Amino acid sequence: MGPADLRSALKGLPRAKRDRRVLVDHSTLDDAGVFAYRPGEAWVQTVDFFTPVVDDPYDYGQVAAANSVSDVYAMGGRPLTALALLCYPERGMPPEVLPEILRGGQDKMAEAGVSILGGHTVRDPEIKFGYSVTGVVARRRVLTNAGVRPGDALVLTKPLGTGILATALKQQRLTAPQIRRLTRSMTQLNRAASEAAVEFGARAATDITGYGLIGHARQVADASGVTLRLRPEASWLLPRVLELAEAGVKPGGLSSNREFFAPSVDAGPVGGTLLEVLFDPQTSGGLLIALPARRASALRKALDRRRVWNVLAGEAVARGPFALELVSSS
Repeated sequence: MGPADLRSALKGLPRAKRDRRVLVDHSTLDDAGVFAYRPGEAWVQTVDFFTPVVDDPYDYGQVAAANSVSDVYAMGGRPLTALALLCYPERGMPPEVLPEILRGGQDKMAEAGVSILGGHTVRDPEIKFGYSVTGVVARRRVLTNAGVRPGDALVLTKPLGTGILATALKQQRLTAPQIRRLTRSMTQLNRAASEAAVEFGARAATDITGYGLIGHARQVADASGVTLRLRPEASWLLPRVLELAEAGVKPGGLSSNREFFAPSVDAGPVGGTLLEVLFDPQTSGGLLIALPARRASALRKALDRRRVWNVLAGEAVARGPFALELVSSS
């Protein structure tokens, strides 16, 4: 569902009475809900499922699992349990496909230390797979999207462009090595990035998924009451993303993201294809982490030690007329 449709639906809901133990809910458009269950600790809950983004069923299961646990990592939490969600055709699929999807998801959840407790299946003409995930987080370590302060540095932990590349894959425009590179990015857990963010005193984080970098950064800026100043450059992108975007390879969600979020962006000198790619809907993207500027170098060195790709993406400033400002990286 596009951002405009979702905002419209949520706006029409009556305000429900909020339990005092609810620490984070949908009101700030955060990555997951957080519920205090005992002194000092809280549950983190999230759910995500989607149609195949790669051809290999095992890899699809892995991507779906990595994407589903990512919201828990974005809150600074540790995922514990999961329930699988599966929509699957009644006929027409080779018998080996479903076991491979489930095996891929199981293996990735095992890597994350998550126990799959069960799940639910529905007959559907189109495959959809994912998980509802519950995790735990120390209440004093919760990373919400509302904690950014002016002067904080912004660190991004995965390159961008998975939506464009997945669309290119459907159009058979990717080579085998390029497919492997795309799959490797989407199956990489955000665990190491999350642990480093908590260790170095991050104030806020979000994972970059369906609304693209611009959309999720906008939600952080609005929730925190700041403006995020980003310094995008081509080195932030996966190989061939610019080339393919210039050739017109773009997922449908990119246009809806651009239409909804562009009015909140002062694009400055950034335009053309690079600007377009910043609206690209990501699958299992990285984290955008905000932390005091004096700690950014130490965080980046820790990410390097953990072999986590990262860039210094910009900084937060006092709220201005736009939620986001794009400036030259030079």
